Amino acid sequence: MDVVFFGSPDFAVPSLRALVGEGFNVRAVVTQPDRPTGRSRSTTAATPVKSAATAEGLDVLQPEKPTDAAFLQRLRDLAPDVGVVVGYGHILRTELLTLPRRGMVNVHPSLLPALRGAAPIEWTILQGIENTGVTIMQLDEGMDSGPILHQLPHRVAPGTTAGELGEHLAEMGAQALIEALALWEQDGLKLVPQNAAHATYAPKLTREVAHIDWTKPAEVVARQTLALDPKPGAWTTHEGREVKLFVGSALPGSGPPGEVTEAAARLVIAAGEGLVEIVEVQPAGKERMAAGDWVRGRGTAVGRRFT
Repeated sequence: MDVVFFGSPDFAVPSLRALVGEGFNVRAVVTQPDRPTGRSRSTTAATPVKSAATAEGLDVLQPEKPTDAAFLQRLRDLAPDVGVVVGYGHILRTELLTLPRRGMVNVHPSLLPALRGAAPIEWTILQGIENTGVTIMQLDEGMDSGPILHQLPHRVAPGTTAGELGEHLAEMGAQALIEALALWEQDGLKLVPQNAAHATYAPKLTREVAHIDWTKPAEVVARQTLALDPKPGAWTTHEGREVKLFVGSALPGSGPPGEVTEAAARLVIAAGEGLVEIVEVQPAGKERMAAGDWVRGRGTAVGRRFT
């Protein structure tokens, strides 16, 4: 089966490697252009998918927009059987969706129609959802609304961060993709329409979503520190300065919301209901560090407040 692969982030790399490893003929890899990086913006960085594709000796295409006429003609000349899309970063229009003989399929890290949208992994943890998984679907012009080819479920263990869940679902997505394409090639799969009445959504993460509200229950705050780890990080302010908090867990107890109740070997902060123990912090302009190290460096003390 001839494949054109569309992807950019780390999450997409296992799927690309699985296609190559299982003998699919990856005719080209389409990814975002190299972007300026660093404070000076004087150097450029390739996407993780470009780096992986280059290591595999694959042809890489980096159109600024996937609607460019020359780019579309290049794909027509390749005549792929199917396009595979994993976190590419552009909305694909009908002309491109229908270009491969079998259309485009997508690896999505939720059990659709649950959590359609840009940030399903983070919202899985934010909402305390215990059962998630990956979906292989055929793309249409809607937002994650196309018919389903294959799904694999996964149970989220307590204390899992978004980074950990993303790594696991990326590997599961690669497995599900290979299974789906192999069966589909043999006409062993049927497309199953999604039930739109059961759809839920996972919108882009905003700064407001990442801001900790200490009047919320400890369980909610703890999930926030897990869901936004490693980025963008759940943030709060301490004595007028922004601090990001990571790897929180809920504890019994009480105190004024946002007040530090313990600051020694561990950092414990009162929430609206219960307490939150924080394992790591990142003060503004500094590297992420153990909460105990920050405390020993006079970062905070019992009785001080986070807002």
